[in-house]
Amino acid sequence: MHILLPPSEKKATEGDGPALDLATLSFPELNPVRQRVLAALAEVSRRKNAPKVLGLPAGQADEALARNRALYEAPTLPVARLYTGVLYDNLDLPGLSDSGRQAAADQVIVFSGLWGALRLADRIPPYRLAMAVSLPRKGKLAALWRPVMGEALRLDGLIVDMRSGPYASVWKAPQPAVAVRVFRERILGGVPKRTVVSHMAKATRGKIAHDLIQAGASPRTPDELLKAVAGLGHTVELNGTNLDVILHT
Repeated sequence: MHILLPPSEKKATEGDGPALDLATLSFPELNPVRQRVLAALAEVSRRKNAPKVLGLPAGQADEALARNRALYEAPTLPVARLYTGVLYDNLDLPGLSDSGRQAAADQVIVFSGLWGALRLADRIPPYRLAMAVSLPRKGKLAALWRPVMGEALRLDGLIVDMRSGPYASVWKAPQPAVAVRVFRERILGGVPKRTVVSHMAKATRGKIAHDLIQAGASPRTPDELLKAVAGLGHTVELNGTNLDVILHT
């Protein structure tokens, strides 16, 4: 089983390890594009219009741009500690058992606008670059990554896809693959009504990933995944290639 995750906008602010070494990162086939994106990001981060190009809020721009300009010199930290948003809070890697942390290192792949795809043990510096960004003279990041992903990601086994739209567009997971969707169900006028949720979707995906890893689950088919997630206490349905998680509120 492989679990595909998006990155988080919220990150740790400082590393504590050696400077970036692209040769140590997973999926080395991605390194030529990584070098191109790193150079383009450093260049645009020196421009006056960088906050607009990169979509940075005014209160965060100075700090984010300073990090982007120092990516080759800044101390690094593992991906497992870099991302700190809602999904990763609920993934709760520190709360896993030793065997669970090893399984997470083997199974989790994080997609990124700057790095393409990473595993949890990869060491990178804090940065700011969303997949939806279009870099000057390079174009949209998704278009840069798409041609090289197929060669780099040769995965066997069931793929549990928890990526958000921009990151899912970079690489279509081969079958067997199941995309995890999250809905809230309410009874309105005696009729069940389902709506898509956003913030709780991140939390729910993180919790399901945590539960699967901690339980040592190894589903090989969508049906086995359905049974595993339901057995962990979640309300789920299998609809085509989607695993729908239902929250009752």
